Amino acid sequence: MTKIELISALAQKGNCTRKEADEALQLVTSVLVDALIAGEKVHLTGFGTFEIHERKAKETKNPRTGKPMTTPAKKAPAFRASKSLKEAVNE
Repeated sequence: MTKIELISALAQKGNCTRKEADEALQLVTSVLVDALIAGEKVHLTGFGTFEIHERKAKETKNPRTGKPMTTPAKKAPAFRASKSLKEAVNE
């Protein structure tokens, strides 16, 4: 499903215009991103949890040259599905 298809489905289920559904989707994603940037965990009951995982710096090899290099530490967004979402998908 693409963003356009998601907006259309939201508009249809929510009995609103596509423009209103688009604004609502943009607002939700904006709030999620802002919370993750602030280091907060976002828990949506019945859906799942969005959080940031800290990755440590590590020594790796350049695949082209074989020379050792350091991969810098970084933060990676992660999503963990709730039990009820997993069960719904597996039915």
